[in-house]
Amino acid sequence: MPIPPGPFAGRTITDLAWDLRAGQVTATELAGRALAAASALGPALNAFVTVDAAGALEAARRADEELAAGTDRGPLHGLPVAVKDLIMVAGLPATMGSRHFAQYVPDTDATCVTRLRRAGAVIVGKTTTHEFAYGPTGDRSANGPSRNPRDPERMSGGSSGGSAAAVAAGIVPLAIGTDTGGSVRIPAALCGIAGFKPAFGAIPADGVFPLSRSYDHVGVLAGGAEDCLIAYRCLTGETVDGSAAGSVGWVDPAGLFDGDPRVTRAVRAVLGAGEEVRLPEGFAEEVRETYVAVQSCETAAVHAERLGRAPELFEPEVLERLRAAAEVPGWRYVRALEARERLAGLVEALFGGHDVLAMPTVPIVAPPVDQREFALDGRAVAVRPALLALTSPWNVLGLPALTVPAGLVDGLPVGLQLVCRSGDEPLLFATAALL
Repeated sequence: MPIPPGPFAGRTITDLAWDLRAGQVTATELAGRALAAASALGPALNAFVTVDAAGALEAARRADEELAAGTDRGPLHGLPVAVKDLIMVAGLPATMGSRHFAQYVPDTDATCVTRLRRAGAVIVGKTTTHEFAYGPTGDRSANGPSRNPRDPERMSGGSSGGSAAAVAAGIVPLAIGTDTGGSVRIPAALCGIAGFKPAFGAIPADGVFPLSRSYDHVGVLAGGAEDCLIAYRCLTGETVDGSAAGSVGWVDPAGLFDGDPRVTRAVRAVLGAGEEVRLPEGFAEEVRETYVAVQSCETAAVHAERLGRAPELFEPEVLERLRAAAEVPGWRYVRALEARERLAGLVEALFGGHDVLAMPTVPIVAPPVDQREFALDGRAVAVRPALLALTSPWNVLGLPALTVPAGLVDGLPVGLQLVCRSGDEPLLFATAALL
């Protein structure tokens, strides 16, 4: 059964900001609603690792005082926000979803958190992450699996699963996550909300525990694309003004992964018109090998000492993946870095006369928690590569990518993914606004 909607379900940042400035609600009241919802709904979803009631109420009180004194920090001023547990928030535990960091409390904020505070946002807590963000399923963490508000027996997706669950359940209107192969967009799509991965480096990753430095992006999750855009502006200081929608090319997802045709049909119907764009021969295999080689070597380097010193503290599946990653030879890493330049040229040609590429975000609906293989059209399909297949190429290339809700299949959400060149974000969001 779906989780009952929380206080921010269906409420946009613009709605809430208007209510706040019209005196219909205070930041303190908004924080109280978020905290109450985190207490009531959070446990069923395992969305939060830490809820900071005292800190949130104090930040909300300051936000109210500032507004009363005529200081308005912008659209996020006084609004509750949740932050993924591998993004540092000074004074709050940062477990990274692992027993290795069960007692760790940073004393400085990540840059993106500093910018949230500067924008007046009220941080209510830290959200569940797949251990060290090393998994798209969201169900391997020291504090247990995050769950899908549409059906708590289903995966939220990962690794920013707690952030997606918190927004989809209406506990908060906005959350921050990270995306190395799809970790913002996958859970956003599976939970039925919007998620935006900006261009590589657009939001600094300082103070974010790394997974793969070449691919790590900080991203945002919200109810819709417009709220993602508002948050992106606040976190970057960039002015992404409205524009005419871009021309859209439809990428047949079967060129990357042969998934559930019902998902493809549902997403294609939401998009409507769009000339079909075919991927170059061999693109799917090369981009997949490039992604795996770079991520494996960089992730193994991050955890080399922990693997040798205390392997028993890792969740078993994550440990197995890390040990496999450590076996990837250095020459594959070097060749993969060279391949990225070649792939970038191929994708530039893909855009051709199109401003935006469109495809499903995830080619399947959310699998049950802990499921690692399922049957599709009489064949066995592995869950992890299925979840990553349509999102990870755009991490390899560092391109902006946005997922928006695209209806339901078997009562479960599916997402439409829009991808653009860096600098074409106005076209991306203008296209999303027409859907």
